[in-house]
Amino acid sequence: MSKRTVKKTMTIILSCFGALLIIAFASLFIISGIFESPKYMEPWQKTYSQKFNDLRIRLVSHGVLAANGHNMQPWKIRLDKDDPMVFYLYADSDLLTKEVDPFARQMMITQGTFLEYVNIAGDQLGYNTAVELFPEGGYDEQKLLESMKTKPVAKITLTKGKPQSSPLYDFMFLSDTNRAAYQSTKLIPEQVKQLENINGDVNRSIKIFQDKETMDKLGSYAMKGAVIEAGVNRVMQESENIFRTNEHQKNKYRYGFSVEGQGTSGIMRHLMQGLVTLFPSMNSGKASSELFIKSTRTSVDNTPAYAMIITDDNSRISQVKSGMFYSRLILEAHRMGFAMQPLSQVLEEYPEMKELYSSIHRDYASGGGTIQMLVRLGKPTKEASRSMRRDVMELIVKE
Repeated sequence: MSKRTVKKTMTIILSCFGALLIIAFASLFIISGIFESPKYMEPWQKTYSQKFNDLRIRLVSHGVLAANGHNMQPWKIRLDKDDPMVFYLYADSDLLTKEVDPFARQMMITQGTFLEYVNIAGDQLGYNTAVELFPEGGYDEQKLLESMKTKPVAKITLTKGKPQSSPLYDFMFLSDTNRAAYQSTKLIPEQVKQLENINGDVNRSIKIFQDKETMDKLGSYAMKGAVIEAGVNRVMQESENIFRTNEHQKNKYRYGFSVEGQGTSGIMRHLMQGLVTLFPSMNSGKASSELFIKSTRTSVDNTPAYAMIITDDNSRISQVKSGMFYSRLILEAHRMGFAMQPLSQVLEEYPEMKELYSSIHRDYASGGGTIQMLVRLGKPTKEASRSMRRDVMELIVKE
């Protein structure tokens, strides 16, 4: 065979290979749903609330942006039929992640994050929001899921006031969680004081840690918690069940996890979505566990500070108020140029985590209090992608 023939043959082979490669990539983009409009992102638009005439729904459309456990957005809203200035917040027990949150503590914190976003939006729109927690009494803990369906977490009463431009309002439209590496820059004393003074409640405290000894210790707790969780099949399966692999699924469910949460964006997001849709094993079983541990290690190794929210007791009211404080902490941190990420595994209350849970409480809440939140804090190295959000009207209970 002549050199010319060989060269021509190689050119044909390379052309065919290139064509196949293009077809393969195009197929992944199509499977990912690249041509499907991301309706799940609509609530992040600042004009989204203006679609609704009912003031209460406008406020709820801000609340849905709040931080929430496993991005389940477990909120239900009942509009008062007689008073257009009153609505009720319920915890949606159908969206409880019962394996990692068997006692619904994280779910109650999630109710609080929602309420604080509503408060801030109310100020911005010119309405005072009076929040009454558990207006019809506390839950029957022996029949918890049933009780959640019948008893509201809060009654919210609105009164007309004057619009107050909140310095935190614009930061509600940023992602609440950033899993990327953080810069090594530590907080200055004034910043620590500002964040620790957010709570304004003697029964609850926010603590910031930056010294090397504590950083190493908390980093160790975070890693041990991640390793334990990665080894509990039913817990990992729960996370896999709410993972949305492509644009179609994200538009259908609008809650749960997606590749954005792993720090993937742009073209790579669609490539990964296409691959995971074709090969689900990439995000399940051993592969998922290893990725989770690796991600936690990256977080721990690139964290200049940790923050905790600690309460004197573990009542439902304290849990909800912790969520309200957490929203304030996130937004104040954003205003100061910091990002946050919960490292909640060590605080979860399933049996396999019991020993580690008890240990961290002996170290940091020895007086009998409860650590409601443990988060990493620092200057982000890159902007975080915003996660899926539900259509606000899905939250409204139809009576």
